Amino acid sequence: MKPLESVLIKPAGPDCNMTCRYCFYSCKAELFPQTKIHRMTDTILKTTVKQVMRQGGRHVSFGWQGGEPTLTGKQFYEKAVNYQRIFGKPGQTAANGLQTNGILIDKNWARFLHEYRFLVGLSLDGPEKIHNRYRVLRGETPGWDRVIKARDTLLNSGVEVNALTVVTAYSVRFPEEIYKFHRDNGLKFMQFIPCVEADPAAPDGIADFSVKPKDYGKFLSDIFDLWISDFRQGRPATSVRWFDSVFFSYAGLEAPECTLQEECGKYVVIEHNGNVYSCDFFVEPEWKLGNVINDKLTDLLNSPLQNKFGSIKKNLHESCRKCPWLQYCRGGCPKYRRYGTSGSAEPAQSYLCESYRIFFKHADSVFKKLAADWKKQNRT
Repeated sequence: MKPLESVLIKPAGPDCNMTCRYCFYSCKAELFPQTKIHRMTDTILKTTVKQVMRQGGRHVSFGWQGGEPTLTGKQFYEKAVNYQRIFGKPGQTAANGLQTNGILIDKNWARFLHEYRFLVGLSLDGPEKIHNRYRVLRGETPGWDRVIKARDTLLNSGVEVNALTVVTAYSVRFPEEIYKFHRDNGLKFMQFIPCVEADPAAPDGIADFSVKPKDYGKFLSDIFDLWISDFRQGRPATSVRWFDSVFFSYAGLEAPECTLQEECGKYVVIEHNGNVYSCDFFVEPEWKLGNVINDKLTDLLNSPLQNKFGSIKKNLHESCRKCPWLQYCRGGCPKYRRYGTSGSAEPAQSYLCESYRIFFKHADSVFKKLAADWKKQNRT
């Protein structure tokens, strides 16, 4: 039975204060036609937090996303942490992560986030020309300067901030510029997210802003070299989430990032109306598990439908089963198999398969050395 350790909560739905051209989530408004504005009520918030704290173990984590989660207001999160305190068991801890576009962040927000030790993921694609390419405010006006102000406000307030950078067909050309921009401006923790979305009108069915597999493989390799060059006394000076997670696999440990694990389905997503889904990328009727008002989260996490969802990842294309890198990539995120083709009854190959082959061929020997050094240092 899978323990309830973490949940991803979307308190503000698909409506947002930006119109990012590559956003995969805006179309989800069709799932909630009852209202144009989608906000989590206090009843659903309280029920959700109570369930997580009462059913979770010694350490639980809440990931607050959207849409744009700050649209619910700071008071919403003050209630959330208070409910965590009320419903928490003796010795239990709750970690909170907030993923934001930064537009509404000010000093009051920053003080709160610092006081309650929220880990903030800030959506920032890089320098101005890169960020403004696809990330714009309503009315098509650029918003880079407001995100930079939010970044500096958060960092100056002592908030732990990660850069969440979407890699598109445009930004993939600037790995060094993006990496150094984040590093030199205080964002030493980085996450690079490949942008791959469908467009039925396109000849290949892929939106033109989507990154090409070969280009993304080279991007990862270039970022890896920059990451390695910043090592000091055998330790990384920056953190790139995917590299950190890959290292776990090389060290013989389970990778913390779900895309690199053998199965999916180890957390659930809770929408603003309390509906529970299998995954952030699969908020759709087929993978609706239930609702927090009527159902128990641990039951939903261990339900036949969630187990079915988790097992999909293990159903691999023949080329994956024979691939020397399978033990590290595990076939990648099932989302990207939607854009692959199998040419047979076989499961589709990941759209990013070529990316991973390029990257692992480039980084394999270095990862093996890093893992060997780590094992030597941690022998008991």
